[in-house]
Amino acid sequence: MYRLPMFFVLISLYAEPLVSVRYQGRVLDASGRPVSGALVVLTPGPSASSLTSGEFLLTVAPGSYRLDVTAAGFEAYSKPVVVVRDGAGPVEVMLQVSRMMTTVNVIEAPDYVAATTSTATKTPTQLVDIPQSITVVSRELIKDQLMASMADVVRYTPGITMAQGEGHRDAPVIRGNATTADFYVNGVRDDVQYFRDLYNVERVEAVKGPNAMIFGRGGGGGVINRVTKEAAFVPFREIMLQGGSYGNKRVTTDFNQPLFGDKLAFRLNGAYENSDSFRNYGNVERYGIAPTVTMPLGSETRVKLGYEYFRDQRVVDRGIPSFGGKPLASAHRSTFFGNPLESPSDAGVHLGSATIERQQGKLNLRNSTLFGSYDKFYQNVFPGAVNAAATLVSLSGYNTGTQRLNVFNQSDATYQLATGAVRHTLLAGAEFGRQATDNLRQTAYFNGTATSIGAPLSNPTDFTPVTFRQSATDANNGAVSNIAAGYVQDQVSITRFVQLVGGLRFDRFDLRFLNNRNQDRRRRVDHLWSPRAGLVFKPVTPMSVYLNYSVSYLPSSGDQFASLDATSETLKPEKFTNYEAGFKWDIRRSLSVTSAVYRLDRTNTRTVNPNDPAQILQTGAQRTKGFELGLNGTLTSRWSVAGGYGYQDAFIHRATAGAVQGAKVAMVPLYTFSMWNNYRILQRLSGGLGIIHQADMWAGIDNTVRIPRFTRADAAVYYSLTEKLRLQANVENLTDRQYFSTAHSNNNITPGYARAVRMGLTIRF
Repeated sequence: MYRLPMFFVLISLYAEPLVSVRYQGRVLDASGRPVSGALVVLTPGPSASSLTSGEFLLTVAPGSYRLDVTAAGFEAYSKPVVVVRDGAGPVEVMLQVSRMMTTVNVIEAPDYVAATTSTATKTPTQLVDIPQSITVVSRELIKDQLMASMADVVRYTPGITMAQGEGHRDAPVIRGNATTADFYVNGVRDDVQYFRDLYNVERVEAVKGPNAMIFGRGGGGGVINRVTKEAAFVPFREIMLQGGSYGNKRVTTDFNQPLFGDKLAFRLNGAYENSDSFRNYGNVERYGIAPTVTMPLGSETRVKLGYEYFRDQRVVDRGIPSFGGKPLASAHRSTFFGNPLESPSDAGVHLGSATIERQQGKLNLRNSTLFGSYDKFYQNVFPGAVNAAATLVSLSGYNTGTQRLNVFNQSDATYQLATGAVRHTLLAGAEFGRQATDNLRQTAYFNGTATSIGAPLSNPTDFTPVTFRQSATDANNGAVSNIAAGYVQDQVSITRFVQLVGGLRFDRFDLRFLNNRNQDRRRRVDHLWSPRAGLVFKPVTPMSVYLNYSVSYLPSSGDQFASLDATSETLKPEKFTNYEAGFKWDIRRSLSVTSAVYRLDRTNTRTVNPNDPAQILQTGAQRTKGFELGLNGTLTSRWSVAGGYGYQDAFIHRATAGAVQGAKVAMVPLYTFSMWNNYRILQRLSGGLGIIHQADMWAGIDNTVRIPRFTRADAAVYYSLTEKLRLQANVENLTDRQYFSTAHSNNNITPGYARAVRMGLTIRF
């Protein structure tokens, strides 16, 4: 399966150019701070964008060139350079702030803006040039808010809410489409159901709208990609200690060290947390370790190796039930419904990665492999409906074990060329993958006999003895999916005012399914063509107006391959079609405004034939119409902001098997608003204030239980004791507002977190 891409890699490693040398360096501002996303051009020759560390790398033949470096908010830099055959040490390019700008303090203001990404196009591209809505949550924002989970991240991401996920998994709803599989790490799938941590994350990117051209099947509403920290050739060490309300205890470490000169860099990230909750019996213990290595092989080739082991153990908490069309009013927000002793979750994750990249003139070759081993188990006893007299709540339970092995290999070739005044960035690539999954589910039997019991509402934490065994319908199956894909893309700069992005991907998705209960074997093979087309108009360099069209598909087995039966085996994949127009403006390097209006159609969904209830048709459809507005960066030298507004009208366009036409999609508030503010009061003292507002929404697609709207305030104080010591205090839910943050169904509704204080001490040495 992997001969083609590995052959591709070997050819790239050993096909020596006639003569080439490495020209590398860093782009810095006047204070010595790295400038990311700067465009570095050697004329005549290749170009590159500087990384977060400010580093860039170009490979050229010896000779005379002109070096040009540009970045939003800075004066253009240009000088003649001579590249010699023996090479030279890294150069430093110092950019001066544009004269058009007033006083800017780039030392103290937190950097909430990302200028470039490779995720949305597989090529380093300025965000302003990508015809798609993208929200990037930076490392600085993660630190300022003491974020530790994906739920923390999406609070300040327009167009995304986080469902409860039954208390054991990340479950975002992106542009009205729920998913548990559209998670990626460095652009490669990471789609088992568990709670992800942020201890080794450089930034989180939410790429919204269908994305099959880049990511393959799924991604109907969008994807969430974690960009992890990698070893760099700059030494640093950091420890963060955290503690606070409800037994919060957490420590993270980040150590980076170049070794043997510039021949190898090693980085080690780690985390440990053991925290309780405002909810009775709530507890989470998780830990992770993630070493990475970067090795240059000669002047053109770089190898990156990484590994992560992560373990998450917690009590599964599915919240409270409803009564009278709203969350149960008599329930205290700390009350646990069910049996906490019979509700554990345990996820163990091994992720190994290897990336080989070679820059050969204008040609860049990249091969990446990700191996993932997941062992996930969860068990829960949880609430159901409340009786009419409001005296009893039904309890039921089950457990599920999932084991999955993922192997993905991606090969990309990128080439830059010019045809007259028209410039092209060409991409051609292939992806091969295999996912093997085993699932086993068992039902809870109370006192060994009953599958449900009634617990008094006055005391719904119930410890009735429970045994678990398979019922007549519980899953016991295995699935193997084989993926083969090829794709091409062209980013065309026609003039300095007009750019085009076009691409097409073909996926062969082959799923084989075995029901271990009856040895029933099923197979479904889908051939998926996923186009993408975008037009970008740039009246000035830091501003763009765009149009975008994209398509994705979700095979009938669902995003976790949970079932394939005689009916679903015959069904076509669901189709997601997105039409989007938007506006982006980098007002200056440190401040950006983005907006988008879109219509996302989900078709080929299942519906029951009204003339034959036993027959399934694929005439159902869902539609989301929305608007997003984002603001990130520094408004003044003292004031930084991050957040935005999202409007989403998600509804059933044509009746489906689960809802009538016109029904509103669950877990999609009509509008959300969030804005985080960081203001520097004194040279070493800053304060933070965040506002989160969410409109009411339905807990289920039947639109019978409404989760009320709420407004929540968060706050923080930061004080730099020295250049290497920073103390911060974060307060969540400053006014101790009682609200309901999310849900999984009409009777699994999560109360919002009570007021909590967390202290953090960052130590650099």
